Amino acid sequence: MTMKKPKVLVLGGNFAGLGAAQKIRDHAGDAVEITVIDRKAYLDYIPNIPLEIFEGRDPAVTMNMPLVETLARDDIRFAQAEVLGLDLDARQVRVRPNERPGAAEYRLDYDYLVIALGARLAFDKIEGFAEHGHSITDAFQANRLIDYLKNDYKGGPIVVGSARFHQGTKGRPAWLKTALAACEGPPVEVSLALAHWLEKNGKGGAKNITIFTPAELIAEDAGEKVVGQLLQAAGSMGFSYVNKTEDIRRLTADGIEFANGQNLPAELKIVLPNWEAHDFLKGLPISDEAGFVITGMDMRNPDHPEVLACGDAAALTVPKLGAIGHQEAEIVGRQIAKSVGRMARQQADAPWMPEVICIGDMGGGKAFYIHATSWFGGDIQELRMGHLPYAQKLAYKEAFFRNHGRIPNWGLPLAEWSAEKLPF
Repeated sequence: MTMKKPKVLVLGGNFAGLGAAQKIRDHAGDAVEITVIDRKAYLDYIPNIPLEIFEGRDPAVTMNMPLVETLARDDIRFAQAEVLGLDLDARQVRVRPNERPGAAEYRLDYDYLVIALGARLAFDKIEGFAEHGHSITDAFQANRLIDYLKNDYKGGPIVVGSARFHQGTKGRPAWLKTALAACEGPPVEVSLALAHWLEKNGKGGAKNITIFTPAELIAEDAGEKVVGQLLQAAGSMGFSYVNKTEDIRRLTADGIEFANGQNLPAELKIVLPNWEAHDFLKGLPISDEAGFVITGMDMRNPDHPEVLACGDAAALTVPKLGAIGHQEAEIVGRQIAKSVGRMARQQADAPWMPEVICIGDMGGGKAFYIHATSWFGGDIQELRMGHLPYAQKLAYKEAFFRNHGRIPNWGLPLAEWSAEKLPF
């Protein structure tokens, strides 16, 4: 008699979902069946979208990777479907296939569930965004922005920044701080790269751009030392800076209005919205009041240990940063391997501290590199700027695609070592 293997469902096929599925296979081997569910059959390589558009490439062409073939290499199934809901007691996921319209609703059983669906970017909650706003969060938004810059931009003031992030508190560990922005690497990156593009194209430069943040410090998760260095460099380049805006009230044709009552004139408004949890997660006993999945440092929900989460869907992931999701995917793989008897408890439960690792384009073949643990109680605050971080950003993307989403174990340590130890 053949024993059925435990079924692992991974919800989400972008960085955290793909990484988790691969790590589960690495550590649990053939002891489990793995299925990844996503509404699209490809991965969006989000981190390099600003670099692509400002260097004249279409991210819709260059920044996606097919999922079906990638997962099949590790004997992982893929199902293209919308996730509709969870039945935690029955251990089932409600889905509707979306390859063609009109599909019925199905229920899929699981023994272990990994929620890695990322977050919902709430542009629809920003009044006036569709008419007056721009962003760089996906290929559609990025191409819309570059088209505007090339064809319609008249050289007026530009604002770049984030809406307020509404973070949950239920189940949050005491050491995890409250973030007022979900992730501020993108507005810093876009501001620097855009300034170079404006200068190169004779349409202005840093003096046109005001960077804003709802927090006291932009990119506060990088640490006060790093932020101080960034602000000093930005000020010397000519950028303006506004903090403690609280939230975006609305966008108009002439500018941006903030919840603190401040208004800034702006021809171009480039904004990052609030990161929201997906609707089907809200109100579930595994979620905090904002809808993000509560976990311990083992990425398991304390009340439903068969449910794990990683990436932006996890309440623990603050800031909402790809590097942290990558670290969490490794933990998910180890935990499931432990549960099916393929990894010793001591190895699977090894303690870890999240690390902020961010490489952002600055234009002109340069980038900034940030490595910090101060947000989580550590003492690392490192900032480097120059040509080497730019080369690393390109190399990491090339390695990711060439290895079908698998970054060798030396990938991040080598990037850290070379950015922090080698002279520019």
